[in-house]
Amino acid sequence: MVIKDEGQARSLTEYVSMKVSQSELEGWLWGAADILRGAVKPEKYGNYMLPLLFYKRLSDVYLEEFEEAVAKYKDEKVAGEKLFHRFDIPGDCLWSEIRKVSTNLGEKLNNVLDRIAKLNPILDGVVNRADFNKKEEIPEDRLIRLVEHFSRYKLGNKDVEPDVLGRAYEYLLKKFNEEAPQRAGEFYTPREVVRVLVNILDPDEGFEIYDPCSGSGGMLIVSHYYLAGKGKDPKKLFLHGQEINVDTWAISMMNVLLHDMEAEIKHGDTFADPKFLDRDGSLRKFDIVVANPMWNQDGYKGLMENDRFGRFVYGIAPKSSADWGWIQHMLASLKPTSRMGIVLDQGVLFRGGSEGEIRKKVVEEDFVECVVALPEKLFYNTGAPGCLIFLNKNKPPERKGKVLFIYAGNDFEKLKNMNRLRDEDIEKIVKTYSEFKDVKKYAKVVSLEKIGENDHNLSVTRYVDVFGEDEQIDVSQVWQQLKSLESTTHTVEKKLETYLKELGYEQ
Repeated sequence: MVIKDEGQARSLTEYVSMKVSQSELEGWLWGAADILRGAVKPEKYGNYMLPLLFYKRLSDVYLEEFEEAVAKYKDEKVAGEKLFHRFDIPGDCLWSEIRKVSTNLGEKLNNVLDRIAKLNPILDGVVNRADFNKKEEIPEDRLIRLVEHFSRYKLGNKDVEPDVLGRAYEYLLKKFNEEAPQRAGEFYTPREVVRVLVNILDPDEGFEIYDPCSGSGGMLIVSHYYLAGKGKDPKKLFLHGQEINVDTWAISMMNVLLHDMEAEIKHGDTFADPKFLDRDGSLRKFDIVVANPMWNQDGYKGLMENDRFGRFVYGIAPKSSADWGWIQHMLASLKPTSRMGIVLDQGVLFRGGSEGEIRKKVVEEDFVECVVALPEKLFYNTGAPGCLIFLNKNKPPERKGKVLFIYAGNDFEKLKNMNRLRDEDIEKIVKTYSEFKDVKKYAKVVSLEKIGENDHNLSVTRYVDVFGEDEQIDVSQVWQQLKSLESTTHTVEKKLETYLKELGYEQ
């Protein structure tokens, strides 16, 4: 990019350059929703806000890289070379140029983002997925105001750290879910639930992690920061995901890139067309597999019956629910010494029929290591209590032939419309898993023999006594109380008869 004149130079730096705090950034970003409110459907907010935020970040980082190269080499032509930039942004595609447009802004945005996508193939279908020229969905005056709103702050690396901006993006996803919860379950798992999964699975440097229904990428992102929090190098964690919904896939790609992470996320139906394969065409194997698939998905029975990858060796899940199909896909994607964690509806723990038969075989293989019953109202699209199931293909000797059941249903913070796991609730679950021992009213280690006696039912309350102590009754004391009540009743009745006689009422 070459700065052509003084006016262009001024336009590139006229918005604020300053360090933005996490709370300021979140408040500013969510303020964009107020611009759209009333003119755009709440479930459509993310379609426009997220790509604009992403584009603003790309533009500001490019300009920052350009200015650094100019300062070093004193040559604008050299500074525009691709080797100085992660993404190539032509000068007339920078954010400052978009701000100059006052008519047909949607059309201009579409053209600019298409050009950026063609120059950077990894961004194709990501930055250019939204159609900003749909005036019946987003009126032009709102779009102009939205661009001006996002122009308030610079979002270069010097202005906003990737983890801060990434957390703000996650904050937006959470807020979108609160505005339109009917769509939320498609792509967002509450991060507190994800933290429980990742902390228990405990990824380490060199691990390959796979999420077969990766949504907005939360499982992979939390894994990245979990490793960083342990003082280890998160770039030595190899992250992979697949997502069936193309719009959600685009959200996850933006999410990962805004966090300045590297992850391989592919678009497609994991059941029909798993994308992660070895050279011989078999399923690729991973160190950790983690997921929150859509609960009780229907319509996959035919695919399972005709599977070419040999995934469903323990049985075919019913047409009405693919839950045990997901579990088997994840098991088939594990290395022989590896582990998995999955979020599902609690019905998966006790339903009979073909699901019961599959569950029986998986339990008898001694893969099930831990089952956690979660509180109700944790998830945006359902009030039903979910559960976490952890499977381990290589249990340590002291855990073989046993399953740990944890009842976490009573430990949460009650919010206005939902519940939320607190830090202490998360720590309690993780600590209990680590210690793998009985905790009164909370956890129980149960043998496979005992589970077999219960028809391989994995319901946590079948094994953990979560009910209060039976109240001890003093029969003698209760009898005396009854006698006293009887005497009092008799006295009241006699007084009532007297009053009635005085009033002239005879029996």
